[in-house]
Amino acid sequence: MPALLRRTVLATAVACTLAAATACGGTTASESGSGPFTLVVKTFGQFGYDGLYKEYEAAHPGVTIKEENIGKLGDYTPKLQQWMAAGSGAGDVVALEEGIISQYIAKPDKFVNLLDHGAGPLEQDFLSWKWKQALTADGKSLIGLGTDIGAQGVCYRTDLFAKAGLPTDRDQVSALWPTWDAYLATGKRFLSGGTGAHFYDSSGGMYQNILMQQSDHTYYDTANNLVIDSNPAVKAAFDKTVEMIRAGLSANVDQYSPPWNAGFKNGTFATIACPSWMLATIQKQAGPENAGKWDVARVPGDGAVRGGSFLAVPKQGKHQDASADLVKFLTSAKGQIGAFKAKGNFPSAPQAIDDPAVQGFANAYFGNAPVGKIFGSSAKAIKPVYLGPANVAIGDRVTNALLAVEQGKLQPDEAWAKAVDEAKRLVK
Repeated sequence: MPALLRRTVLATAVACTLAAATACGGTTASESGSGPFTLVVKTFGQFGYDGLYKEYEAAHPGVTIKEENIGKLGDYTPKLQQWMAAGSGAGDVVALEEGIISQYIAKPDKFVNLLDHGAGPLEQDFLSWKWKQALTADGKSLIGLGTDIGAQGVCYRTDLFAKAGLPTDRDQVSALWPTWDAYLATGKRFLSGGTGAHFYDSSGGMYQNILMQQSDHTYYDTANNLVIDSNPAVKAAFDKTVEMIRAGLSANVDQYSPPWNAGFKNGTFATIACPSWMLATIQKQAGPENAGKWDVARVPGDGAVRGGSFLAVPKQGKHQDASADLVKFLTSAKGQIGAFKAKGNFPSAPQAIDDPAVQGFANAYFGNAPVGKIFGSSAKAIKPVYLGPANVAIGDRVTNALLAVEQGKLQPDEAWAKAVDEAKRLVK
């Protein structure tokens, strides 16, 4: 899932101080007896690992790391499923987004058990709920180690806010929307300012943000029963999003589509639901000419997490020891700090969250916003939301239904019924 200054390369000597998190001087090509080899890492989005790869290669002569990235999670997920079903194609390390890891927990035999590769003592290095998300129910198999958590905020265009007569200071902006109702009211004020821009980008993103604050589960209960139409939290999030659509706040663009990408550069929308990992996307799409025009405020409501990933080692890989070693290195506290500095992916390691390098980090592109404090203020207090096996696919159906409402193709009741029907047919 998972993402803001350019990458920071940690000193090579640091690799030897990562304790159990990295096997410094461990698996190298010469020690394995196999000669030089390449580890293929499959990812989506932006993980911020370029500098860390170089550091690892320097500490492990003969090992080359090649990342194969598929930008959009929706495109990555079916490919990952194909690779795992076919028994080939997944490479040596794969990223697992939080919305899909539960389906692999049920079939852990497709992944290397990281407990067999010295990961057990690392439990204390992760938020407890993050660790448990990758652990089988019997506690005997750990299929991944956590990378980031999608701590939430709202990113906004200061120039458009000023044009609309709204405050631009991030603390004052945060005070505008303690609740989603207040966010809706602020959106109406923005539209009355006559900027020509919409208040937010896409209702799908807003819906996901609202949904993750409503309950401790979404489309499934913890026994993996589909409850999309009986869990009031889902319908409440859907209805609140429809209310925003009817108020005319949405730019009606599908996230990650060409119009959405262009919207950052062209000022099509003034706010966007902004998990920490979204900062890298905004900076990439808005471009250097818009540096300083974006800022970061708190999210309406009580905070939430959207997204966050893990790294896992498929059994189909040829270099499992080295791959497990690489996973431990990339997900160590220092590795997570490096990824945060590179792409803004907020750490899941308490040591990294508390580190001055994170707490004191200000993002120059976003008006020197203290993003470490903004995203870290409630990170440890986040209550996990259970996501069932087909969470991503069902979520896509719901957001597609909301897009149909935005575009006038369906009435809200029709769209809801369609989403529920498609979810039920999906899990038969």
